Amino acid sequence: MTYDSKVINRVKRMEGQLRGILRMMDEGKNCKEVITQLSAVRSGLDHTIGVIVSENLVECVQNAEGDQSKMNESIQEAVNLLVKSR
Repeated sequence: MTYDSKVINRVKRMEGQLRGILRMMDEGKNCKEVITQLSAVRSGLDHTIGVIVSENLVECVQNAEGDQSKMNESIQEAVNLLVKSR
């Protein structure tokens, strides 16, 4: 699977947010501010996981070439990945 620039940029944005959170902690910022930023990273991470799983699922279904068994297996794998990510 190839990852497009949008997904890569999402991960880079979260990386920057995490660095910012560490800086906030070093500076002794209010816990509400830190939690707000941590929640934003978690939300971004959840969304990115969903995007990657859905793009992979589309690719797997297209590659199944109408084979119902392969499609069902791909769908089950995608659901399992989403459940595991929770």
